Amino acid sequence: MNASFADAAAPPADAGRRWLRWPLVWTVVVAGLLFWGMHAHLEQYITPQRGVGYWLGIVGGSMMLLLLVYSARKRAAWLGWLGSIPSWFEFHMVLGVAGPVLVLFHANFHLGASNSNVALVSMLLVSGSGVVGRYIYTRLHANMDGHLDTLEQLQAVGNRLRSQTTYLAFLPDLLSQIEQVEARFMQPPASTVGQFAHLLTGGVRSFIARRVLHRAIRIAVAKATQVTPGSRSSELLARHAGKLHATARRYADRRLDAGRRLHEYRLYARIFSFWHVLHIPLFFMLLLAGVAHVIAVSVY
Repeated sequence: MNASFADAAAPPADAGRRWLRWPLVWTVVVAGLLFWGMHAHLEQYITPQRGVGYWLGIVGGSMMLLLLVYSARKRAAWLGWLGSIPSWFEFHMVLGVAGPVLVLFHANFHLGASNSNVALVSMLLVSGSGVVGRYIYTRLHANMDGHLDTLEQLQAVGNRLRSQTTYLAFLPDLLSQIEQVEARFMQPPASTVGQFAHLLTGGVRSFIARRVLHRAIRIAVAKATQVTPGSRSSELLARHAGKLHATARRYADRRLDAGRRLHEYRLYARIFSFWHVLHIPLFFMLLLAGVAHVIAVSVY
């Protein structure tokens, strides 16, 4: 088995530890806090007008204001002393969740006066929009570190994998089956509605495509490793059947992943541009509603 192909087909070293990354832990913690807050009858202990409840609103609102720092850091090079853009992006996501959570505790998870309701709804819209934007961002960027995956980079990955099919020359039927499965499950339709439906079903299609290819690999490897009397090559393949099977599966999985990302990239880029058009006005609406709420509370 050629070492360069095996290295290219191998998954990242930390693939088995992805579930330990902080977004999952953060999501579980926040969900637990929200569930507890909605059922804890906090109005017996916290009031928005004074004490802890009042300061929860102040801190939560300040966190929402700090969201502007990320936008400023991206656009102003002289703010480099504040830290790196990827670090501020992660901090931006934390603030965009922690701030609304504190405000919800400030409000005891209940509606109040009209001005506070407008501010609360605006905040929830911005927070929900941010969650959607984070998901779209991960489809366009690598490892959430701010490095954009360009269309050319994705095409290069696909071309590199295709150029390495010579290392599977002993499984010729498998190569054609991979191409057929790619065309059947990864190629998006021409219509805009069909493309969105194709995008929403990407996980299901990838799962089915993998199952189809894994079954084809088992059959192809079994045929290729059948020992022919007097054939040294068939005996050699038979001894390495397990390694051949694992390498072929890794290669097929990576081909499917590269093909899926390549086809989905353009649509996610379009969605992200539309998301920006929506998210920024929502945020400024939140700022205006927040200022109006603070003035109303202070005056009345």
